[in-house]
Amino acid sequence: MSSHGAPIPMTSSKCGPLKGVAHVPGDKSISHRSLILGAMSVGETRITGLLEGQDVLDTGKAMRAFGAGVTDLGGGEWAVQGVGVGGFAEPEGVIDCGNSGTGVRLIMGTMATTPITATFTGDASLNGRPMGRITDPLALFGTQAYGRKGGRLPLTLVGAADPMPVRYTVPMPSAQVKSAVLLAGLNAPGQTVVIEKEATRDHTERMLSGFGADISVEETEEGRVITLNGQPELKPQTIVVPRDPSSAAFPVCAALIVEGSDVLVPNIGLNPTRAGLFTTLREMGANLTYENEREEGGEPVADLRAKFSPDMKGIAVPPERAASMIDEYPILSVVASFAEGRTYMAGVKELRVKESDRIDAMAVGLRANGVDVDETEDSWTVHGMGPGGVKGGATCATHLDHRIAMSFMCLGMATDHPVMIDDGGAIATSFPIFEDLMGGLGADVARR
Repeated sequence: MSSHGAPIPMTSSKCGPLKGVAHVPGDKSISHRSLILGAMSVGETRITGLLEGQDVLDTGKAMRAFGAGVTDLGGGEWAVQGVGVGGFAEPEGVIDCGNSGTGVRLIMGTMATTPITATFTGDASLNGRPMGRITDPLALFGTQAYGRKGGRLPLTLVGAADPMPVRYTVPMPSAQVKSAVLLAGLNAPGQTVVIEKEATRDHTERMLSGFGADISVEETEEGRVITLNGQPELKPQTIVVPRDPSSAAFPVCAALIVEGSDVLVPNIGLNPTRAGLFTTLREMGANLTYENEREEGGEPVADLRAKFSPDMKGIAVPPERAASMIDEYPILSVVASFAEGRTYMAGVKELRVKESDRIDAMAVGLRANGVDVDETEDSWTVHGMGPGGVKGGATCATHLDHRIAMSFMCLGMATDHPVMIDDGGAIATSFPIFEDLMGGLGADVARR
């Protein structure tokens, strides 16, 4: 079943060249953080270009439940009336975060050092995901968590009445864990220090600084050391959300594998902690160029032009790049299927605990469509079939995972036989205009 209703089976068939301009939605990571930090500010934050997918809308509902004013002004513009750091009220009902692991983990961090109690739940996919990686460091502040076995949702969090600042080394590359600890540190006295051995996406640090928090980042032998001084008064901001590089990945990658394609994807955020996919594609020989490079709101931005690339070669993706493209490995595996030779992806065990086990889901689906895939707990290898070499014809399980669903829909655009998925309903969580956008470029994607 879809995360928000009955299953939506879909089919993608081989199409002619993809042509045109693809205006993808706003960045999901920045959208979540804009709503949350706006709610923790004193005054009104205005947000333009907010991603209005279900994940972000669920975060907006959560901020309302904690007492902030969140208003849809129309046209992608939103206003948030903040309640200040430590100003959250206790919600009357359960906080339903739907399909969003980012949303629930950041919100838990945000309320963890306020003396209130909240219960969190989500859809079947989210309720199966581990939360111990968040609740364990939050316990260091004095927060208590009561959940199902393995720390799974539904879960009740009791915020610390007298929070203590912490010094915490993130045990795995995870922007969600880092961000949850930093957000909790906002309402703790003194300095909260987070150390990450591998750099992950840094939107939280950039945005905290923009809202007026006293935060510093230092590269040391110990790793990347982030120091936050607690209990600031955050100042409301005017935020223009750049377009989401994770969403841009789908029209970009589809254009690379569909013969004759030429697609422009404008205004894409190219934060170096998020742009690993595009670096990897260019190393494989993709005809992918950056145009009109610039900076907006402290984030690097460019227009991406992707053209059919029949000469792509498989490569070994550096494991240290995984954190900057962790959500893009499913669609990369689709591109790798049409490259020549092996594409080896290591250091990716985080994919096992996303909305689904993404390595297993993609490996099973690709094999069913005629592609050889090897996998270990922490790596996988796709044996490319070359341009036009993938047979297709199978129905793939999406496991309520939006990125799995969209990846297989892109696969079907270049296979000999149509590719089907059992349920495309989860696509709405991050890319609600996916079908219309891809159809406008010339794709043949249909509900059935």
